[in-house]
Amino acid sequence: MGASLALFLSRRGFHVCLFDRESAPLAGASRWNEGKIHLGYLYAADPSLETARRVIPGGLNFGPLISELIETDIAPYVTEQGDFYLVHRESVVGPDAARATFDRISALLREQTDSPRYLVDVSGARCQQLSREALANLAQSKTISAGFVTPERSINTQWVADRLGDAVRSERHITFRPRINITAVTPVDSITGPWRVAGSSPDSHLDERFDIVVNALWHGRLAIDVTAGLPIAPGWSNRLRRSLFIRTRTALDLPNAIVAFGPFGDVKSYAATDFYVSWYPAGLACESYAITPPAPRPLGFEQEKRLIAEVQTAIGELLPWTSEIFDSADEVMIRGGYVFAQGRGSLADPRSTLHRRDRFGILRHGQYYSVDTGKYSTAPWLAWCLAKELKGE
Repeated sequence: MGASLALFLSRRGFHVCLFDRESAPLAGASRWNEGKIHLGYLYAADPSLETARRVIPGGLNFGPLISELIETDIAPYVTEQGDFYLVHRESVVGPDAARATFDRISALLREQTDSPRYLVDVSGARCQQLSREALANLAQSKTISAGFVTPERSINTQWVADRLGDAVRSERHITFRPRINITAVTPVDSITGPWRVAGSSPDSHLDERFDIVVNALWHGRLAIDVTAGLPIAPGWSNRLRRSLFIRTRTALDLPNAIVAFGPFGDVKSYAATDFYVSWYPAGLACESYAITPPAPRPLGFEQEKRLIAEVQTAIGELLPWTSEIFDSADEVMIRGGYVFAQGRGSLADPRSTLHRRDRFGILRHGQYYSVDTGKYSTAPWLAWCLAKELKGE
């Protein structure tokens, strides 16, 4: 969100300082996630379709906006096939309800004028239910009760992070300020600006003034909002999630599959040798309702071995073909970051507010802005919207 906004603003004539607590841009959750470019299908537990309506604009425009920001064709780094959604027998949404919601989401996509702008043309979006034979070839049939083919795609987030980082560093109106932890933003005289930004680095302290401040954090965003005087809506959660990023020795032709809907897992095949594998119960390292969640702690060697084994066993019991990924693994990295959501509860509970993800967007307090990115896929779109607002377009 911060990198996208900085680029959009600088290309509209603004001089931008981009602060990051890491030594390089996009080193956290934006770099280490599955890269799903959401169209709403994951939120079949929201029959109101409010989540789908909220994420669709960002999903449809993700490809064109990212291509504009990095001035590069992203097509080679997008998954080639649509996602298989596999309904677990303990899913919070049954097969019939999932199919009904999928059909409504597909109809909603067909109504959008931007549907051809998605990573693939979804102006004729349809979801097809798998036959029993096709389902048996894909998943362990005693636990998976149904399967669907959707048009959703994903993108290799490491590649996007590298390209966005290069774009930030090469933009002459952006000053990138690494290894600075922002601690407070306060109005100097009034909320119309200027704003005092305080922080610290390993060897100095920051105390500077800016006309406009945008809080684009995910981990720790609320704590800065409090210092700026922005009211905080109740009901948030911070979840530290870790997954496996695997590179194989040999090329593998494997599908993209999501075990839905609840605390399960998924597999992404970005290219013939690059894979993402997750199992939610094993990868959930922390769930915090604090304004400032605890900093992630690195895993020890034995902890890493245990996590890899848990993910491999759990996902392998449902999707036996994933053994090919692990058998051919040349490199396995455990990575992740904090995910902020305006929702709480267990994903195994159909009453959990995490099954709706429509409460995100841009909040304003004078010339201070706070952005709840919502999903990875909606960040460039929100950045584009805010850049146009700040330019007065």
